Amino acid sequence: MRIEGLDPATGDLLRVTCEGPVITRVDRSPGAGADLPYLTPGLVDLQVNGYGGTDVNGPDVSSEGIVRITRSLARVGVTTWVPTVVTASEEQIVRSLRAVAAARREDAATAGAVPFVHVEGPFLSDQDGPRGVHDRAQIRPVDAAEVARWAEAGPLGYVTVSPHWEDSPAQIARIVASGVAVAIGHTHASVEQIRAAVDAGASLSTHLGNGIFATLPRHPNPIWTQLADDRLTCGLIADGHHLPAETLEVMIRAKGRGRAFLVSDSVELAGSRPGTYRTAVGGEVELSPDGRLSYVGTDLLAGAAVDLGHCVRFVLAHTSLSLPQVLEMATVTPGRVVAELGGARRGTVQVGRRADLLRLTAAGEVLDVVQGGTPVR
Repeated sequence: MRIEGLDPATGDLLRVTCEGPVITRVDRSPGAGADLPYLTPGLVDLQVNGYGGTDVNGPDVSSEGIVRITRSLARVGVTTWVPTVVTASEEQIVRSLRAVAAARREDAATAGAVPFVHVEGPFLSDQDGPRGVHDRAQIRPVDAAEVARWAEAGPLGYVTVSPHWEDSPAQIARIVASGVAVAIGHTHASVEQIRAAVDAGASLSTHLGNGIFATLPRHPNPIWTQLADDRLTCGLIADGHHLPAETLEVMIRAKGRGRAFLVSDSVELAGSRPGTYRTAVGGEVELSPDGRLSYVGTDLLAGAAVDLGHCVRFVLAHTSLSLPQVLEMATVTPGRVVAELGGARRGTVQVGRRADLLRLTAAGEVLDVVQGGTPVR
């Protein structure tokens, strides 16, 4: 098949030829085809807890559910996604990992779309605020041996930890040495503890600016420390609720090109109508008409109810960032992270790469989707 559109960075006409799931040819014509939509790589979301009524977590997680999420996300332009398993018992975490592994075996599209799993917890802060809505009863110290057992159950890419625990640097070093990356998040760790974690091999920040105390010292604090350290590449939730637009823009500027990527942090209620719901993980939540998802009776956010395409459109509409800049944070940078964590390179339109492609408008509205060489929208 062949698909054509404009390069968002240059305006050149791109004609991309695909054979099976792979890009076999890319032709570029400067100054041609000005009335066509933009042609970009498929979106890459490194933090998806659930979507479209299906959860990656909980006792009912299944390979069929993981496949459903793959198909639902593809229709909105997310062609690569990382299932995020939250704080739970070891048994439940293993159950989710096995479900993802089974889905990858059973469904070719899922095998291509899901490079690995992210486990967010259970080695997080036990304090209100940075703990967020993670189950306090299941919070426990960083344990490289437990991570190794998870990795035997399914494709584990990275784990989020709070490095305040005693022996955190040694445990982090062991995890990284085993081939699993470490992200810092949901933490009340001191500046010194964060620096020690990075020295030990932590390379990512999970949804920086969230999963932290609502009130912090002006300086120093964990946000400044992570923004300043170029060894950390950070995820940012761009749903319009987790971070105000001006905060998001300043954080992106501080990290610099190639060291920040957008995530949705979507949960199973993403795409649902406003209302009150009871979830398998966390209990009763309220989805407001403006898309804010919070726990009933609190100001605590319960994940996001949007997809990564919504995040792209929000950043375009509410910051000064250009379409090429925003798309880089939703394709190229997370695609590079996937490769660094052991998956196949994503987020580029190049010969030999997987044929995950979008055509979209200047405002980020998705018009057409090709996943692994197959049109899905």
